[in-house]
Amino acid sequence: MKKRWVATIDLETFEVEHDPAFKFKCLENCGRCCYELEIPVRDEDIERIEELGYSAWEFVDYDKMFYRGDKFLSYALKKRPFDEACVFLDPETKRCRIYSHRPLACRLYPFVFVKHGKKMKIYVKLDSFCPGLNHPEGEPVTKEFILREYGDVVEEYRRKVVNDLE
Repeated sequence: MKKRWVATIDLETFEVEHDPAFKFKCLENCGRCCYELEIPVRDEDIERIEELGYSAWEFVDYDKMFYRGDKFLSYALKKRPFDEACVFLDPETKRCRIYSHRPLACRLYPFVFVKHGKKMKIYVKLDSFCPGLNHPEGEPVTKEFILREYGDVVEEYRRKVVNDLE
């Protein structure tokens, strides 16, 4: 996976350093990531989607597994057999049927958040199929962008840092 640094956020002060040359815009009705990626689905994601009335057997691919070293992390979201898209992508509108309940990996894409002590570095995956990378109408990964799009994720990491310090 090729990636590049785009920002660092201090989890105590919320100060952000970012690369002003990089811009991003998720393009409506694109759905390319829903076809191209294998998406890990965490236990929390499964529970949230099941609360919508789906059975895990409908959307979890128990044959595809994600590991870090020898540690099991999660299973993958199922793909449709007729076009290899995520089972939740509407084939006509190219919109996610569970958008507000989608897995964390979907929400974060194309960004990767990596905690380094009291700071979190944010990288972007340089996937050639994503038309939103360096899009002319995109916006830089500033403090405002991070807190608007990923404020709850940053807050969760921040709580862990505070707890680790106590």
